[in-house]
Amino acid sequence: MTRSIVIAGPGSGEGKTTVAIGLMAAYQSLGYAVQGFKCGPDYIDPTYHTAATGRPSRNLDSWMCASAAARELFERGARGADIAIVEGVMGMFDGKDPLSNEGSTADIAKLIDSPVLLVVDCSGMARSAAAIVKGFQSFDPDVRIAGVVANKVGSRGHFEMIQKAVEQACGIPVVGYLEHGDQLVLPERHLGLVPSIERGELSPFFELLAERVKSGFELDRLLKAMGTVKESASAAIHIHGSSLFAGDPISPKVKIAVARDEAFSFYYPENFELLSHYGADIVPFSPLRGELVPPDADGLYLGGGFPEEFAEALSRQVETLESIRSAIRRGLPTIAECGGFMVLTEEMIARDGVGYPMIGIIPGRVRMQSKLAAMGYREITGAPGNFLIGPGEQARGHEFHYSVYEPNDCVEEPLPYAYVTKGMFGQSPEGFIVGSLAAGYTHIHFGSAPWLAKRWVEACAKARGRHL
Repeated sequence: MTRSIVIAGPGSGEGKTTVAIGLMAAYQSLGYAVQGFKCGPDYIDPTYHTAATGRPSRNLDSWMCASAAARELFERGARGADIAIVEGVMGMFDGKDPLSNEGSTADIAKLIDSPVLLVVDCSGMARSAAAIVKGFQSFDPDVRIAGVVANKVGSRGHFEMIQKAVEQACGIPVVGYLEHGDQLVLPERHLGLVPSIERGELSPFFELLAERVKSGFELDRLLKAMGTVKESASAAIHIHGSSLFAGDPISPKVKIAVARDEAFSFYYPENFELLSHYGADIVPFSPLRGELVPPDADGLYLGGGFPEEFAEALSRQVETLESIRSAIRRGLPTIAECGGFMVLTEEMIARDGVGYPMIGIIPGRVRMQSKLAAMGYREITGAPGNFLIGPGEQARGHEFHYSVYEPNDCVEEPLPYAYVTKGMFGQSPEGFIVGSLAAGYTHIHFGSAPWLAKRWVEACAKARGRHL
C-alpha cells in the first residue's frame, strides 16, 4: 500500500519545496521508499526530489496531459513506493484559468484522490493563520486539507500559538513547523532554484533538513492522515486501449543521443520512457565535457537547461559542437527545445554583452536579458515539413525563458517555422525547421500526444534505412 500527500501553499514562496524535500529526506532516512512528484511543468524542483529519494521524480500536469493520462503517470510512478509526496505549484488554486482549477495543485489533488498538507508562511502572524487555513478549507470542499505546516516561525512557542488557533478553528492537525534559518534556504537564479546537478554533494543539506523535519514534525501523525494510492484508473485505461504506453514494449531498434549535463537537464522522464517503450535506446552524452554525439546515433535530443550559464565553456568545445552540427546535417531526426535551440544559433550573447560562438545551424543569435521573455502553457500545432508534428496535428507544452532570438538580417530566405503555438496572448509561429531538425523555445510533453514518441522512433529507423 502506497500512502500519498500533496504539499500545497496559499501562494508561491510559502516554503512548499523546502517542506516537500524535507519530508522526502526524513521518511527516506526512516527506511521508507519515497516517490516525489511535482505539479506543473517545473524541471528544477524534481531534481532535488530525485536526489533526496533516489527515485526519478515525476511531473503531474492536468493541463498538458489528459486527466486519465496524468492519473496513469501518477500510478506508474508510485509503484514500489511506500509514500508518494506531491509538491504543488504556485498557490493551491492557481492554474491556467483564474475561473477554474484547471492545471492547479487543487486539480491534481482531486485527480489523484489525495489529501493536502497546507504549508503556511506564519512569520508575523498567530491566530490569523487559522483564518487563512479556514478560507482554503471552504473554497473548494472537494479538496481535503488533512494537515497544516507552520513555516518560518520564530520559536517553538510561536508554533504552539498557531497550532492551538488552527486546530480549534479548523479541526485539522498542525503537524509540524520549521523556524527561520538560512541553512535551509535553497539557492535561486532567474529560472528558479539552482538545479541539484550543479549543487555538488547534497547529502549534508538533506541530512540537516531531515533532522529539522524529524524534530519539528509529528511524522507518524502525518502518515496516518495521508491518502492511499488506488490503482484503478490504469487498468481501465489499458482495457479501453488508450494507455499512454499502448501495446507491449518494443525491443530497442534505434539509438537517440541525448545531451545531458549541467547545461542540458530539462527533460520529462515520461518522454524518455515513451521513446524507450516504442523502441529507442536513450544514450546520454555531455556537450559540456566535450563528449561527441555517438557515431551510431540515429536521432538527437537537445533539451533545455542553463546553457547561458556555461556559454563560454560550451563555445570552447569545438569538436562537440561540430559533432552536433554534422549529425543534424547528416539528417538525424532532431528535436531541440529552448536551451537546445539556443546553442544551435550562431551566437549566444550573455547578460554582460559578451557573445560566444555556437553551432550555427540556425542563422541569428540569442541574447540574454534581465526580464522574462516568455512564460506559460502552449498549445502546439505542427507545420509543413516538421517530421514530428505535421500540419493540423497538436500537442501541448510550455515556454519559460529569459533570452530572445534575433534573426540574421543577411539571410535571403528565412527558415520555415516549426510550429504554431497558442498561449494566453494569442498564437504565433515558433521555432524553425532545418531538414530533419525541429527546433524552438517550446518544451513538448509527449504525454499530451504519445504518438510523438512512436513517430520519432520510426523517423530514426527510416533515416538509418531500417523499418520497425
